[in-house]
Amino acid sequence: MTSRTAIALGCSAGGLAALQCVLPALDKRLVVPVVVCCHTGSADVSLLVELLARVSALPVVEATERATADPGVIYVAPSGYHLLVEPNAHFSLSVDARVTYARPSIDVLFETAADAWQSGLVAVLMTGANSDGAHGLKAVRKAGGYAIVENPETATSDVMPRAGLDIAGADACLPLDQIAQRLNELCMP
Repeated sequence: MTSRTAIALGCSAGGLAALQCVLPALDKRLVVPVVVCCHTGSADVSLLVELLARVSALPVVEATERATADPGVIYVAPSGYHLLVEPNAHFSLSVDARVTYARPSIDVLFETAADAWQSGLVAVLMTGANSDGAHGLKAVRKAGGYAIVENPETATSDVMPRAGLDIAGADACLPLDQIAQRLNELCMP
């Protein structure tokens, strides 16, 4: 079995509720970084970070330029910037053009995380109202990473998970309430 070294999660419409379901169920002994890209429409993600920190056993912080992706920490992509993972597992931020109408873009996060972590990456695509993340998920699978897509039937908005399944396929298509259990199984030492 491949050793998993990082988790990346992407969501949009309905994302707060999805994250509030998945993140609290992650094992507090998790030893991989968790990177979250959620389209919020807000000028800043501090409220999202605060809401997620209230329910998570793991610390939740906003990802910042040049910070290292440390194990056991949940990083949230800042509003207005693409969040990239560099080959040395440090973050960088970009104000490049929006991708699929979004910045931060799930595609950008997944593609750069796949380059950095290769087969060690587990990527999760959840509820959302556009196709952002589907091409990034394809890059994750091409790099040997593990792709989880929320079952469209449990998604608040099924457009994003359906696009992910159509474009990339998945190693697992799970109801929302089973995603954290699979992440724990894949990523616990």
